[in-house]
Amino acid sequence: MEDLYMRKFLCCKDNFAEKKVWQKNYWINVELPTAEDTLYLTHDLGIPHAFLSDIQDVDERPRIEMEEGWTLMILRIPYRDTENDIPYITVPLGIIMKEDYFVTICHHKTDMLPDLITHMLRKKLTVNGNWDLVFRLFLSSSVWYLKYLKQINNQSRAVERELEKSIQNAELQRLLKIEKSLVFFITSMRGNDNLLIKLKNLRSQREFFDPDLVEDVEIELRQAQDTARIYSDILSGTMDAFASVISNNLNVIMKRMTAISLILMIPTLIASLYGMNVHNGLEESRYGLSVIAIISVGFSILTYWGFRKKRWL
Repeated sequence: MEDLYMRKFLCCKDNFAEKKVWQKNYWINVELPTAEDTLYLTHDLGIPHAFLSDIQDVDERPRIEMEEGWTLMILRIPYRDTENDIPYITVPLGIIMKEDYFVTICHHKTDMLPDLITHMLRKKLTVNGNWDLVFRLFLSSSVWYLKYLKQINNQSRAVERELEKSIQNAELQRLLKIEKSLVFFITSMRGNDNLLIKLKNLRSQREFFDPDLVEDVEIELRQAQDTARIYSDILSGTMDAFASVISNNLNVIMKRMTAISLILMIPTLIASLYGMNVHNGLEESRYGLSVIAIISVGFSILTYWGFRKKRWL
């Protein structure tokens, strides 16, 4: 039952209704593929096994490849990883096409694909062929990049507010992890952009492209890239600023510790001189200790006043 649930046959012309048996022009969506799913895709559909191995590689870059009449496209999509230290990463989404076949494979369960179907049903949008669905997936991935970027920005602001109250290593580490997420996003979107350029240069397939849809994809992808770069620059500046604050706070602490040491050193110096085995005129006086104590306190107070005047304390 789990296998049937994770491998879905969707009829795009019938409001993406889920069917039990595959027919031509159905969208085959496979999430978290099992061994049975792999056998079905390679044996029943005839998809090259190398395609599935490439999609399984979590570090696979966006690209397009053709083999035995099949076309493979790998698209990097955003993914919120609740089990990892880094909150947001990107994962490969494999798109495999051949005439009446359209297959998407992802080794992670994401929110993007269900949201795409819900959006198209709400807007009453139709899919006109495989390439139209490809660009819909491009568009949806860009939209989800923007959604997650807003969440990342809200998280970074919350951490910054905590840092303003008390600078702790935990908050700085959180900012560092958020910065890593932005690096993943920027790198993946750059790869998606290069893939989009390659698709636009496919002269044999241009007649199947919807120009308005392609333009929407370009706009959303550019906006997501610009937003990610802006957030990354802001976060980098924030990290540098807090690093400077930490360094400045350390300098202030060291300055105060040095000033306190100097204040405490004055009574110690005077007591050391008084305790030397030389004649100083006070060794026989009953008030000698009191005089030395008063002198020590007086010099300490004077030194403290001087440091306060210079704002060293």
